[in-house]
Amino acid sequence: MSSAATRSADSDHLWSVDEHLEDILSTVRPLEPIELQLLDAQGCVLVDDVTVPVSLPPFDNSSMDGYAVRVADVAGASEEFPAVLDVVGDVAAGAADPVRVGPGQAARIMTGAPLPPGAEAVVPVEWTDGGLGEGPVSGMRARSLAPEGAAGHVRVHRPAEARAHVRDKGSDVRAGDLALEAGTILGPPQIALLAAIGRGTVRVRPRPRVVVLSTGSELVQPGEELGPGRIYDSNSFALTAAARDAGAIAYRVGAVADDAETLRSTIEDQLIRADLLVTTGGVSVGAYDVVKEALESVGDEDVAGAGVEFRKLAMQPGKPQGFGSIGPDHTPLLALPGNPVSSYVSFELFVRPAVRALMGLTDLHRPRARAVLKGDRGLRSPKGRRQFLRGAYTDGEVTPVGGAGSHLIAALAQADALIVVPEDAESVEPGAEVEVVLLG
Repeated sequence: MSSAATRSADSDHLWSVDEHLEDILSTVRPLEPIELQLLDAQGCVLVDDVTVPVSLPPFDNSSMDGYAVRVADVAGASEEFPAVLDVVGDVAAGAADPVRVGPGQAARIMTGAPLPPGAEAVVPVEWTDGGLGEGPVSGMRARSLAPEGAAGHVRVHRPAEARAHVRDKGSDVRAGDLALEAGTILGPPQIALLAAIGRGTVRVRPRPRVVVLSTGSELVQPGEELGPGRIYDSNSFALTAAARDAGAIAYRVGAVADDAETLRSTIEDQLIRADLLVTTGGVSVGAYDVVKEALESVGDEDVAGAGVEFRKLAMQPGKPQGFGSIGPDHTPLLALPGNPVSSYVSFELFVRPAVRALMGLTDLHRPRARAVLKGDRGLRSPKGRRQFLRGAYTDGEVTPVGGAGSHLIAALAQADALIVVPEDAESVEPGAEVEVVLLG
């Protein structure tokens, strides 16, 4: 950990949100780059700039199904006085040696096919009689059904300007251009571009593998019967979904009973597939807070390289937090509180930036904005604590959703922002400007 992590051993010391986040980010390092096939690289972060080896498109080609013509041959053409041209053949997509178009000639051409030598423009088939000797047609007949369409005559009913319906070579990107910058997250459009310029593999930082487990003997798997004194495990689902939303490959372990040895064994078993471990629950000061018991004093004889520190933060919700690394590879572990809102807010503030740091991104945080506080009453906040309240944000205004209780998960489901009340403010009245964290 950084020096900030060792400044105080006083259990009553309150760490700031910023200090805790600084310690986490100073410890988390981007994952090592690997070469991946394109589809395996989806969601990963590009390590190197990618330049264009061949222009796109690599040749002049037609943007329409129609006829490749010379401009002079269709000048002044109309339905009453069409230009009649000799059809010298077909030019299909993929044609390597297209026919040449001379004076008074046309070539039937398909979308994406190379513009044949001598042609200057393409007239859509709807501007012609399709070689049938009648009025304008709506399309071409299949070559297999009417091979004669590649010969004979075609009547063109409209003029065309030079380069009409022609996609110029390099009009998308030119050879030598920068295709994608290092640091780009590869989504479907970026993968399409890489494939289009001929890249079969790409060097990226892999998506981090995040293992999420919740603790508590009271937790029941959703779908099972809920007995007396039991509640459904929502935290492991929420945080696994949040990790995936942040860009990780996330694995949900589920609830572990309040037994320190069981928890320690479970964590050890998960290290093989984790770049980051996230626990929820068991970090406060109760007699059954097993995460602290399992990890606070763990040594090399238990989990090699372990070191997890538990802290109190000057924030609400989410005061109790734990952070450190465990195992032979010093895998980062973030221990979050167990109340649903506390764990989710803690994820957004601390785990999401860690995930994105592992990905090698520089943009680690949710976007923030200034908004006018709406509602019929003000907000109250404990002095010296940075409070994060759920809110609904629209067009520069934010309205509180639900109360301040860290168990109010229904209100969290209605929120798309966190209202930030700074440490030096004990109240914020309607009409005041506040900072909000936009949750997407």
